[in-house]
Amino acid sequence: MKEYKYIIVGGGMTGSSAVMGIRKNEPDGTIAIISKEPYKPYDRPPLTKGLWDGKDIEGIMRPIEKYNVDLFLETRVEKIEPDEKWVQTDKDERFKFEKLMIATGGDPIQMPGAPVGVISYRTRADYEKLSKLAKTKKAFCVIGGGFIGSEIAAALTKNDKEVTMIFPEIGISGMLFPDDLSKFVNDYYREKGVNILNGCLVDSISKSENKYEVEFHNIDTEEVGEREFDVIVVGIGLKPNLDLAKDADLEVDDGILVNEFVQTSKPDIYAAGDVANFKNVGLGKRMRVEHEDNANTMGLIAGKNMAGDNIKYDHMPFFYSDLFDLGYEAVGEMNKDFTIVSDWIEPYKKGTIFYLNEGKIRGLIFWNLWGRVDQGREIIREGKEYQVEDLKGLFTE
Repeated sequence: MKEYKYIIVGGGMTGSSAVMGIRKNEPDGTIAIISKEPYKPYDRPPLTKGLWDGKDIEGIMRPIEKYNVDLFLETRVEKIEPDEKWVQTDKDERFKFEKLMIATGGDPIQMPGAPVGVISYRTRADYEKLSKLAKTKKAFCVIGGGFIGSEIAAALTKNDKEVTMIFPEIGISGMLFPDDLSKFVNDYYREKGVNILNGCLVDSISKSENKYEVEFHNIDTEEVGEREFDVIVVGIGLKPNLDLAKDADLEVDDGILVNEFVQTSKPDIYAAGDVANFKNVGLGKRMRVEHEDNANTMGLIAGKNMAGDNIKYDHMPFFYSDLFDLGYEAVGEMNKDFTIVSDWIEPYKKGTIFYLNEGKIRGLIFWNLWGRVDQGREIIREGKEYQVEDLKGLFTE
């Protein structure tokens, strides 16, 4: 049985950040990363952003080599024994640990009955497959109008592909943006050449030779349609990988429950990143966050704590997106059931969207307005009650 002081299950951004945290405190303790992916750790955001604008793929790789880590790639952990402190892999190997971190993230939600070749977009392998297809294929369908769907549709369009988006919401990012902004983004994408089929649900996908046929219907009118495409990309959400935690009897509820020190219900086992359900101190509620800032920051703190620190994770993570020439940064809780107030410096081009609950600012979107996240965090944390008229000009250029 191989023995390591630290084992990290998952080789993504969270896992590599944990390695950095461990090494800040302990330069010599043995570390193993066990990852189902064939690649060393890499940055995930460029898969829908910079790589489509010409960024070198080697530039997204994280310098894991300098941290003296044993990497076990294309290897799945199938069992965690929390009391005896070992894990077992699909290669019938056991690894003993003193401290373990689960950073397994999640898998993209699949379209039911989708034929072979449909890409549920998530990994570097998905990028390599899609970018290869983009060299020879023309007609692309993107199913999903959220974070992944909106970015990959923009990326493909900028690379001269014919792109159709199909999603059930009123507009792009309709579960996040106020309706008027979501509709504006629909029109903006149409101006860029994207065919937008909003308010539509996909009923079936079939494949004949080298073409895919998508059948869908409009939710309101029940009108049925069908279209033919060369390539189909799906971005409809993420399902956290919880099976290992459940089988190890760790506490789970929409993610692996962790305390303020990122420990699970077994103190020598930590969890971080997309898979972890933590208490957002600034919002006073538990949540699970699937974005880069949370992955990096929580992973780093988990690593430091595994190696002897006792740091509370009180960070309020933010996220960002690029939509052709538009972009935004967001922090807090963007709940469509809240009171939503937009304060535009220039309508739909620059401004702030406030999400208020009982008069308190709970979430903020800074639309083409940069460098305001830290100020936004402080305003959310202070919990002050605002009248709608008090919001105008709160964030300016």
